[in-house]
Amino acid sequence: MKNDRTDEFTLSRRLVLTGLGAGMLSSALPFAALGEPEDADAAIRDIFGDGALKEGKVTVKLPPIAENGNSVAITVSVDSPMTEDNHVRRMAIISPRNPIAEIAVFELGPRAGKAEVSTRIRMAGTQRIRAVAEMSDGSLWVGSASTVVTLAACVIG
Repeated sequence: MKNDRTDEFTLSRRLVLTGLGAGMLSSALPFAALGEPEDADAAIRDIFGDGALKEGKVTVKLPPIAENGNSVAITVSVDSPMTEDNHVRRMAIISPRNPIAEIAVFELGPRAGKAEVSTRIRMAGTQRIRAVAEMSDGSLWVGSASTVVTLAACVIG
C-alpha cells in the first residue's frame, strides 16, 4: 500500500532542496543595478539644463578608500564670496554608477555665508563622484573626486 504522506514529504523536500540550490546560485551571480555615465550626464541636464560645464571652483573631498559604500563622507565646496552679486544658487552631487544618478541637490543663496556642504552618501562601488554648482550669473562649474569602495551599497538584487 502506498503512503501518501511519504510522497508529500519527498516532494516538499525536493522543492526545498531545489529552492536552496537556486538561492545559492542566484546569490553568487552579480545582479547589481548600476547606472551608466550617460545617466549622470542626463541627471545634470535635467537639473541644470544644457549649459556648458566649466572645470574649477568646485572641490569634492572623499576618503581615498571607503570600506563600506553604505555611508561615505563627502564634502563639496565652491570658491565663491557668497555676496548678493556673486553666490552659489544650487549644488548637485552626481554618481555615474548608482542606480539613481542624482544623489542630492542643495539650494543656496548669499545668506548661506559659505558655499560648502558635508554629508554622507551611498555608493554602488568604486567611482568618481561629480559635483556641479550653478552660480548667480548662470555659469555652471564642476569638480570631481574618486574613492575605492570595498563593499558596495545601492545594489538591487
